[in-house]
Amino acid sequence: MNVKGLAAVLVEQNAPLALEDVEVPTVSFGQVLVRVLVSGICGSQLGEIAGVKGPDRFIPHLLGHEGTGEVLEVGVGVRTVTPGDRVVLHWRKGAGLESLCPVYGSARGPVNAGWVTTFNEFAVVSENRVTTVPADFDPAVASLFGCAVTTGFGVVNNNAKVKIGESVVVFGAGGIGLSIVQAAALVGAYPIVALDLFDNRLSLAKKLGATHAINSRGIDAEAAVRDIAAEYDVAVDNTGNVKVIEAAYRVTGPRGRTILVGVPAKGTAAAIHTLPLHFDKVLTGSHGGEAVPQYDIPNYVRLCGSGKLDLTPTLGKEYPLADINRALDAMRSGELAGRAVVRTSPSR
Repeated sequence: MNVKGLAAVLVEQNAPLALEDVEVPTVSFGQVLVRVLVSGICGSQLGEIAGVKGPDRFIPHLLGHEGTGEVLEVGVGVRTVTPGDRVVLHWRKGAGLESLCPVYGSARGPVNAGWVTTFNEFAVVSENRVTTVPADFDPAVASLFGCAVTTGFGVVNNNAKVKIGESVVVFGAGGIGLSIVQAAALVGAYPIVALDLFDNRLSLAKKLGATHAINSRGIDAEAAVRDIAAEYDVAVDNTGNVKVIEAAYRVTGPRGRTILVGVPAKGTAAAIHTLPLHFDKVLTGSHGGEAVPQYDIPNYVRLCGSGKLDLTPTLGKEYPLADINRALDAMRSGELAGRAVVRTSPSR
């Protein structure tokens, strides 16, 4: 199938994404061709554009790792999806084959891509990066299962293993932070304290279950957190700021768990008193909440269908793919609360 479509391409770090028509490669072994309908924008994409992890040797390349789409074609060996299926595109490995990464074509030459991309109208993805969802399920909500919800809920369930009545503090109330707040409320945590620099995000955190919300701009955030509880069972950092990581670790008790979701800039380091780690205190990083998409996504779909889980409040403003740089700017400035949603379905 010969397909061309619009894509947002990272051609230079710390610069706007380039909107280009790209030639979609032919589907090969273990690959799936998807018409992307909706993409969320994870905060980690801002970090990738900014070069948080250092120089990017894959430039130019496509971006995006959470979305919803329709399967158009499958390659040899693919058994978990068929043409016509509605699917979530996710970055955590799921069921099926892992293929080679595709390479797209453009007027500038080859454009690289990973096992999944979603800032493009048409995507060739690895079979194990798609999971089916009902065709009538809201595609914008479904896109959250690609990262925001599976990571946030996984942090609570798999990394922190939060129990009823345990105290939780969440540093950073972006898309994943809001999902952590919502999951903590679902399992009966108390108190649930959310911190952020923007009041609109904190207001949304309160609606999703935070018992306390603190704007940490210009204050001693650690002292403010301790005014609510002397110590916490669980602290989660979504900021990647090493000073925040240090504070998150300090406010947990002797058996507390500090979970790192945010990624510090390359070359920065946090100062941690490690002795408590030799006993019962825990400091660990989260890899997408250790989510298992083929099991977790159907569970979340059922919860939404039962009315026990409402994810629509976490959806932020919608943008067309052509305005993706405006969406990224809104995320950087704090103008946007909730997950930015990009409508990527073909408009031509």
